[in-house]
Amino acid sequence: MITKVLVANRGEISRRVFATCRRLGIGTVAVYTEPDAEAAHVAEADTRVQISNYLDVDAILGAARAAGADAIHPGYGFLSENAGFAAAVAGAGLHWIGPPAAAVAAMGSKVEAKKTMAAAGVPVLEELDPDTVTAAQLPVLVKASAGGGGRGMRVVTDLAALTAEIESARREAASAFGDATVFCERYLPTGHHIEVQILADTHGTVWTVGERECSIQRRHQKIIEEAPSPLVERVDGMRARLFAAARLAAEAIGYTGAGTVEFLADDDGAFYFLEMNTRLQVEHPVTEATTGLDLVELQLRVVEGERLSPEPPAPQGHSIEARLYAEDPAKNWQPQAGTVSHFEVPTARTEFESSGRPEIRLDSGIVDGSTVSIHYDPMLAKVVAYAPNRGRAAAMLADALTRARLHGLRTNRDLLINVLHHPAFLAGDTNTAFLDTHGLATLAASPLDATTLRLAAVAAAVADAERNRATAPVALGAPIGWRNVVSGNQSKTYRDGGEVERRVEYRFTRTGLTLPDDEGVRLVSSTPDRVVLAAADGVETAYAISRYDDVVVVDSPRGGVEFTAVPRFVEPGAAVAEGSLIAPMPGVVIRTGAAVGQAVTAGQPLVWLEAMKMEHTLTAPGDGILTELPVTAGQQVEMGAVLAVIAEADD
Repeated sequence: MITKVLVANRGEISRRVFATCRRLGIGTVAVYTEPDAEAAHVAEADTRVQISNYLDVDAILGAARAAGADAIHPGYGFLSENAGFAAAVAGAGLHWIGPPAAAVAAMGSKVEAKKTMAAAGVPVLEELDPDTVTAAQLPVLVKASAGGGGRGMRVVTDLAALTAEIESARREAASAFGDATVFCERYLPTGHHIEVQILADTHGTVWTVGERECSIQRRHQKIIEEAPSPLVERVDGMRARLFAAARLAAEAIGYTGAGTVEFLADDDGAFYFLEMNTRLQVEHPVTEATTGLDLVELQLRVVEGERLSPEPPAPQGHSIEARLYAEDPAKNWQPQAGTVSHFEVPTARTEFESSGRPEIRLDSGIVDGSTVSIHYDPMLAKVVAYAPNRGRAAAMLADALTRARLHGLRTNRDLLINVLHHPAFLAGDTNTAFLDTHGLATLAASPLDATTLRLAAVAAAVADAERNRATAPVALGAPIGWRNVVSGNQSKTYRDGGEVERRVEYRFTRTGLTLPDDEGVRLVSSTPDRVVLAAADGVETAYAISRYDDVVVVDSPRGGVEFTAVPRFVEPGAAVAEGSLIAPMPGVVIRTGAAVGQAVTAGQPLVWLEAMKMEHTLTAPGDGILTELPVTAGQQVEMGAVLAVIAEADD
């Protein structure tokens, strides 16, 4: 029996594995790097060991020996699909909680994996030689041979851009996976991403544990996943064909343990092998919710030699998962870094496990005070809904996200809520082009209407006024600011996430609060942290107020909004010169694309930044002459740093 598990990973997946281990009475060991010293997964482990980085095989094996672990779980990402690591774990006399190293190796190269699957009779897309791609074959997908998570992937629609995109994909793949190999294949712009969860024991039993649809994606990375698949549900016979192909794939490489066979399907149900993930998937909770299984527990039981029953449990109901990322969809998915001031999903009933009842489950890598680093993936948490049917699951998940309180970082929450409410999504009309089809600008906009945003701003102003009154010094028994004559209106101005300024005028009188610009709005009650307002129709809503320096966060059952208080006077030196290109995130400069004195045009790439294992291209904000370029390749920059300044040619 396994007695102590080291998880060679971080964040949410480490906490997920620890949760099952605690339930089974198995000890836990965390490894961590210096930026993760205060991370939640480190605090929760029985013991922890600091290492140089999460790709250091020798350091991880040394940590296992030092902590007395007898098994290693790789999680996902990092070394989870590294055959050399799997072999090294087994060679060290430890249990590898994953498939045999030979199976990992067989699927480790997507190029070789496609050849193996084709030989086994699994339908595949034809691989294209990047050097011989023609215009007639466009669009094509440039894809990293190793790893996953959307890194090292580029869609190319212009043959002239192919070489540059291949080089960019190679750099990103080398940074994320240590392997710069890429290849090309035909791209289906409106395909469906369908995957089959498999589980195989060491006695020859292979389970196909339902399918998942993961077609809502950004940058080829999933953001909403569900089980079962709406496409598979409506295409007769597709599920049986999918499961048969997944079994062929597993049997072809002698697979054991948990894994996922991924396919790209068209609207008619024809599908093609994409890759096999020889590990647990990020989206495994939707399968657990619909089957009642604990896939981590089953991984452990398979390693211990237990037999699976002949057939898996039949799926019931519907489950949808949304991934919360620290990123700004409205600004080309810019990742965000910083401190999580507060995180709470009030409607979540379970954490890291499913009960089999309609519920909201939370799998999170963060807690209050967590630091989101530029060094790792920006996924913060997964919120999972389970219900008897798809419509109810979507409604529950949208409501849970709306009520969630996530302060300190900008996230993709608004986008997720808008997708879950969208008529096309509710109709099951989803594919990999969903965001492009329905407009990213529309989907990324705040789901709060103008009235709700206005009332939130009023609540923020009232709460701030209450706070000022409560903290004002007292002289001669009366609060500072007291007067015996009528005062004029006071005002506060806030800027919301969309950079819209909202000015609120108010005056406290003997008869209550007066709002000259918001007639009909009535103050019911107020404290510095909670305000209840009655709108013109008499409906009352409570608003919770949180403050972090000049940021005011207003939460209500209708949703949350973050305001930045606009000062009456700008501090000297705080203004940024017009025409400046500002770093939207901390990162490392990879290269620059122009020289000082050169004429540039709006949208021209000027600086390439690497942050959170992704490459980001920053472009000129307007036409003009590049007058300043204070950064060089290899330089670390902070968010808000001036990277370049462009002046108009006439200047």
